[in-house]
Amino acid sequence: MAIATGDGHPVSRRSFLRVSLEAAVVSAGVYGIVEQLATKPVRSEDLGLALASASLPNEQYLFSGTSTITDNRVAVSVPPLYHEVITATLATGTAASDLQAAQTILEGVLSDLESEGLLTFTPAGIGIAVGWGLSYFQLPAVHSAAAATLPLDLTAPPAGGYEQSVLLPAVRFGTDPADVILEDNDVVFVMASDSLTNIATAYSAIFEGPAADLFDVTSIRKGFVDASQLGGTGQSLTKQFAVANGVAGAELIPDQAQLFLGFTSTQTAALGPSTIANFESLGMTNQTTDSYFAHGTTLALSHLFEDLVSWYGNPYRQRVSFAFRPRIAQRTPDGTLTIPESMAQIEHPQQINQDARRFGVVGHSASMQPVSRLQKATRGFAKGSAIPVRADFNTVDNPFSYSANPTRDSYSSTPAAGVHFLAYVPTSFYFERLREAMDGPVGRNGPPAQPPRPAPPWEAFVEAASISASHRQNFLIPPRQHRSFPLAELL
Repeated sequence: MAIATGDGHPVSRRSFLRVSLEAAVVSAGVYGIVEQLATKPVRSEDLGLALASASLPNEQYLFSGTSTITDNRVAVSVPPLYHEVITATLATGTAASDLQAAQTILEGVLSDLESEGLLTFTPAGIGIAVGWGLSYFQLPAVHSAAAATLPLDLTAPPAGGYEQSVLLPAVRFGTDPADVILEDNDVVFVMASDSLTNIATAYSAIFEGPAADLFDVTSIRKGFVDASQLGGTGQSLTKQFAVANGVAGAELIPDQAQLFLGFTSTQTAALGPSTIANFESLGMTNQTTDSYFAHGTTLALSHLFEDLVSWYGNPYRQRVSFAFRPRIAQRTPDGTLTIPESMAQIEHPQQINQDARRFGVVGHSASMQPVSRLQKATRGFAKGSAIPVRADFNTVDNPFSYSANPTRDSYSSTPAAGVHFLAYVPTSFYFERLREAMDGPVGRNGPPAQPPRPAPPWEAFVEAASISASHRQNFLIPPRQHRSFPLAELL
């Protein structure tokens, strides 16, 4: 397909997209002011240096060297400040020999980043998780090896008489818009660091170096997570950035807010601990510590739009009811951003039913807890531990910073408040159960883990906050030693 350039000369579609992509990468666009506004998180330099020189983790998705602050007597994890997600399809040949050559090239690039001391899986350096979509494992050359090797989900109902894979296609959920796009990218690269320079360096090494011809980038998704002003008196990057970009409702964001919707997301007790999302950790799959994909996990990746005007049009205590649970709304001091989510605050099915009957609403956090938390101590993880390892971040992408298919993606350069939602979970089916617990009886897989409840359930929060998904896809995140074109060496 030929596309006319401004001077009338035709170029191939791939060349046009590559030039357009390079322009998008060179220009920071709306994110150019981040460095001017951001207060870098305080980290332990000694710890960072020690971790950088230590052996690297088996898991791609976990960080060391992060820090913790306290707000409202709650421990809050401070993740890397900057985040970037790149999705792509394969541009290389897909015969076994092509994939093996590609594996060597990509692994060489990533190994070089490690040996150079950049890819340390710490905020001071950078973390990179490489994940693979279902379309990759369905390639003719890979299919047989994948059928024999991919982890199986022991908790999902059999399909056609066979156990289901841990990696399933993304689905539209009951409260998703009808036009949500279910993507089919072959690969995803998730990058996070306290340094924009580190992210730019890693991007250049992968997509402008020896591996450049292996991939066609389909989207770039950018954003940040800022907790530097929690409990302070200054104005957070979150609010400053939204105001500077003219996002509708930005002036309504609380001054110290971590996320656009105000409440603190990364309190330690609400995040999955250590390796809980690994395939082999909870016995949810057939993987052992010796399996090919041991130390791997799955990633549920979504983009969600947020209507701040609608959300902040609700009184503070109503927002507490929607986001957490109605029973605590009246006793929560007005303006509190970090609301405890420890094991002591977990609600059980009978309490959720009582809330539904008494208040007519079930909060977002409470609705998920029968699924999102361990109901009993399991394999060394305490009862009440969160299972998902979340890595979501603020964005004003609309819906992406760059799109190779702007018509399909309804791309706009006008900033829009939202979140790129990333959840590392043991299986795709588990994420479906978790997400459907929010939707109550409208879920695709039948009744959720908690008893039925009267309307309005989680839909009330969705409607009130005007949160709507635009894109969804699931990926398999292999262990670090098999991150580059997994299974290719077995073909």
